Amino acid sequence: MRSDVATLPGSPERPNEDWVAAALPASGGGGTIVLLDGVTPPVGDDGCVHTVPWFTARLGGSLTELSASRRDMPLPEILSLAIRRTADAHRDTCDLSHVRTPQATVVLARWDETSVEHLVLSDSVLLLESPDGAVRAVLDDRLDRVPDEILRSLAATDRLRNRAGGFFTAAADPAVAGRAVTGTSPRAEVRALAALTDGASRWVELFGEGDWTDCFGVLRKEGTLGLLHRVRTLEAADASAGGTRRWKLHDDATAVLVELGVG
Repeated sequence: MRSDVATLPGSPERPNEDWVAAALPASGGGGTIVLLDGVTPPVGDDGCVHTVPWFTARLGGSLTELSASRRDMPLPEILSLAIRRTADAHRDTCDLSHVRTPQATVVLARWDETSVEHLVLSDSVLLLESPDGAVRAVLDDRLDRVPDEILRSLAATDRLRNRAGGFFTAAADPAVAGRAVTGTSPRAEVRALAALTDGASRWVELFGEGDWTDCFGVLRKEGTLGLLHRVRTLEAADASAGGTRRWKLHDDATAVLVELGVG
């Protein structure tokens, strides 16, 4: 197995709020990847004294430890416990009931000799490549279903945040793990996998430079950093043309690629 990871901050003036880890045991028998995209809160109170990077580091660290060491636990149970642990770390100092309490999107994948498990919550993406080169994208598209006119209003967006009929992120409620998109694939049907935060998936989803199979090809040929540099080039060109296709010039962008080989 081989892993390749890259991340770029959206702005040099702000900390990178993404978080990524790949754990590959020396035996080569399995592993796990964890990818989080911290949700940047709007200016104003969010009820928490901690930063988003503090939150993603706590949640990501717990997810990595549990998914790598507790193979008896299903991924939704792991996410639920990791959220509870993180909430316990700051419930005495912060208002965790606040709708904008620190939160993140989640991609979690774990594999062994027989199967590949996955969990996706919110708008990061997991790509699974089969031995014949076909690529399947695992997506949670609930945020994409929210009309742009609603997303332009903070109050309207808050009314749909972690609510039935809206969209879900990992925040302080462990029950949100039950809302994640989950599944299991036979190990023999997955040759490689990749995970992208929405800052990296812009290459497909915002700029339409290719489909997910094309994106996987870029990752394999140019590496994760090559894909991120392509996104930055497209963002700069878009800005020169008036910048009408994205909410902000740059976003934190993170990608991880793991080659599993033939199962």
